[in-house]
Amino acid sequence: MDADKIARINELYRRSKAEGLTEEEKKEQKLLRLEYIEAVRMNLRGQLNHIDIQEQDGSIVNLGEKYDADRKGN
Repeated sequence: MDADKIARINELYRRSKAEGLTEEEKKEQKLLRLEYIEAVRMNLRGQLNHIDIQEQDGSIVNLGEKYDADRKGN
């Protein structure tokens, strides 16, 4: 997500507290927030994919692989 969209999210938030938003602005705010949340999730997933932990038995487990497997099983 680029800085312009984050700035717009912040602008809409400030306007919603100060004077309120139109229905169109509320829809835009909702869509931008959903896009932001998805970007955060993707970044977290990318970080997890590069983290390995050593279990007590000495085996090495990649967190991305571990949690992708858990998610696919559900």
